[in-house]
Amino acid sequence: MTARPANAHQAKLLRLLRDAGPNSRAQLGDQIDLSRSKLAVEVDRLLETGLAVADGLAASRGGRRSHNIRLNPGLRFLGVDIGATSVDVAVTNAELEILGHLNQPMDVREGPVAVFEQVLSMAAKLKASGLAEGFDGAGIGVPGPVRFPEGVPVAPPIMPGWDGFPVREALSQELGCPVMVDNDVNLMAMGEQHAGVARSVGDFLCVKIGTGIGCGIVAGGDVHRGVTGSAGDIGHIQAVPDGRPCACGNRGCLEAHFSGAALARDAIEAAQQGRSEELASRLAANGTLTAVDVAAAAAAGDATALDLIREGGNRVGQVIAGLVSFFNPGLVVIGGGVTGLGHNLLAAIRTQVYRQSLPLATGNLPIVLGELGPTAGVIGAARLISDHLFSPA
Repeated sequence: MTARPANAHQAKLLRLLRDAGPNSRAQLGDQIDLSRSKLAVEVDRLLETGLAVADGLAASRGGRRSHNIRLNPGLRFLGVDIGATSVDVAVTNAELEILGHLNQPMDVREGPVAVFEQVLSMAAKLKASGLAEGFDGAGIGVPGPVRFPEGVPVAPPIMPGWDGFPVREALSQELGCPVMVDNDVNLMAMGEQHAGVARSVGDFLCVKIGTGIGCGIVAGGDVHRGVTGSAGDIGHIQAVPDGRPCACGNRGCLEAHFSGAALARDAIEAAQQGRSEELASRLAANGTLTAVDVAAAAAAGDATALDLIREGGNRVGQVIAGLVSFFNPGLVVIGGGVTGLGHNLLAAIRTQVYRQSLPLATGNLPIVLGELGPTAGVIGAARLISDHLFSPA
């Protein structure tokens, strides 16, 4: 994709077509502050670039029927969501509909070279299936702090070997297209905003609980990244004074006391100490335990597993309560791998937030699980690159 919108009006038209699908010129005119003649000029220029195409006759609103306008159906975006233990890669069209999606286990600690070899192999497999001849742009999410303007991870605690790696530059060369890079939880928030539970909400928090913990902050419809890109790193807010050592070098961080890794460690300890027959039998059978095992044990009524979930939910809820009092969001979305713990976790988080935050902040505050699961990140990644490409050059 070589063309870019020439001005803010064209950029807004492209985003309207992306978010709402094909529209008539009259419908577009209802949503953008332009005279009919100026709108016609801008739409015609977009048609000339090939970014948009005519798409059949629109429904009559009286008078001569006009053509629907839609984004070029041949545009293809690559969405990549790198987690601590797996990677998701998807191809979308310009309206961010997923055309193909692959997931594979992977350890982010193997380093960027090994991880991106796997990502490129998965992207090649999607291309070979006929979904795309090439990519017009790619969005990449990584599970650590990102200096957003440069697309570079900075001292990520759970990503040894990634500090300062030029992700955007390296992948742009390999893929032959523009690339944008962001923290994975920001992309989860963008995915839920585009196609999930946060579609109609302008101000919300999206908390991802996986191997680590992070928070995407959406204010006024846009992701708030802070000055350098580290906004929302709530996993390293101190939850327990002088508590457990954390991978970041501090003690008592929320992430050290409740995350996928912390929950697995606590479950193994409980099993080894004889506090849970259910967890002990799973440990004996599998050699290790994960959040999935804790969820299954809780579903079977195991009291220790339920206690681990409630205690973790209470700690997360205490931190979110502070965020709610500070930010006053319209919605809190809980996502990530640990959400397999389900409503036991959600109930504990809700209890703490509703108990500790001011009634004015929580009176109409939904706290809900995300709708999109593992596709939130790849949709958000495609949204990230489309936001970039659908901006004036």
